This record gives sequence, C-alpha cells and structure tokens, in this order.
Amino acid sequence: VAPADLNIPERSIPAAPAIGTLIDPDGAVVEHESDEPLVVPRHPKLSMVPAYSRGGWASAHPTVLVRSSVADRLCDVAEDLPSPWGLHIFDAWRPVELQAELFDAAYADPDLPPGFLAPPSTDPRTPPPHLTGGSVDLTLSWRGIPLSLGTPFDAFWDTAHTAALEDLDDVNRNARRWLVALMRSAGFIVLHCEWWHFEFGTRRWAAITGHDAMYGATMPPQKITN
Repeated sequence: VAPADLNIPERSIPAAPAIGTLIDPDGAVVEHESDEPLVVPRHPKLSMVPAYSRGGWASAHPTVLVRSSVADRLCDVAEDLPSPWGLHIFDAWRPVELQAELFDAAYADPDLPPGFLAPPSTDPRTPPPHLTGGSVDLTLSWRGIPLSLGTPFDAFWDTAHTAALEDLDDVNRNARRWLVALMRSAGFIVLHCEWWHFEFGTRRWAAITGHDAMYGATMPPQKITN
C-alpha cells in the first residue's frame, strides 16, 4: 500500500532529510555489553508481522524481538503518532543462520552493491546488527496498514536508499522524512541504503553518534511470552 493521498501532518515533515552519514563501524567495539533481554515490543499503535517466518525462511524466528530499551523507544515513537498513524515492524532480531540465508540469496546477484545485508559474521567483535537485537526494520502504517514508502520492504533497489527521493516533492519523500525524523527523535540512526532499517545501541549506531556500542550478539530466552 502506498501512502498516496494520506494526510501527513505538514508540521511533522523536516525541510531536509535527517540522515546521518554512514560511518564504517569497524572502529566501534562493545566494551561494556548490555544484559538487556530481548522482548516483544507492545503498543496499541504498533503492529508487526515476522516477515521471514511468514515467508518460510528455514531459520527465521517466529516472533519479533528487540532489546528492552529499543522496545521502549519504539513505543515512545508510536505514542507520539497522531491517530490513525502507527508503526509496523517487518523484522528485528534474527539468528546468524537466517542472516547467512538472506545474505547468500541476495548476493547470488553479482551486481548487487554491498551494504544491503551485513555479512553473517560469527566473530563476537563484528556481529550483524540484527543479531544484536538493536536493529529493526519498520515502516509507517495507516489504520493498521503498512505503507510502502516508494519501494516495498527488502527491495534492494537504488530507490530504497533513504535519500533517493529527495529530488521529488511527493508523499513518499515526505513520509520517509517524517519516519526518519520520528526515529531519530527516539535516538535511532537509519541505514543509508534502506529507508526501513533503523538501529540503536549497535556498532554502526556508536560509530555515527559517537557513543559507546551497547549490544553484542545475543540469543532469545527459551520461553518467550507473546
């Protein structure tokens, strides 16, 4: 569903994209790792569908999970949205086995530029962002319907770049600006090549913000309350 003809609050649209410059996170390490658990984020304006589990990926987890501080920040963003707007989560924590499946499938295309998917590293110094629980893929929703802001989720196209629509004056550009501004106000950074991908507490987040990285690789508890 595209957000055509939807009423985005004009005062909410930044005059320019609030997108941080991508910085190579190799210099950022997790020195004091957080012990925050993985939890299911919950808010009346927050919907979610575990896209890879629904899509039949063998290693996908059936539940959307994030670190507890990430969940709190997502709920803050959802709370600030005027009704009937909301957030819709496609994916968050993912095991390294799924990261490997996705990476291999995407980069079977030799022409795909690097950056869309992190390598499935098992080195504790370089965990993929989604393995940390500090990364979330999401979009705006309207009356509970997730919106495609110029591209579908996981469309690894040039137009998926967060600033790809900046030369246009249309609702998709404005919606991307608004989403990035909302998420940045809660402390998240956005990936330059995926408008739907946001991070908090990760090595990339640390490299861009100048803070210490908080989250390393983690695993969910054996029993999760949905």
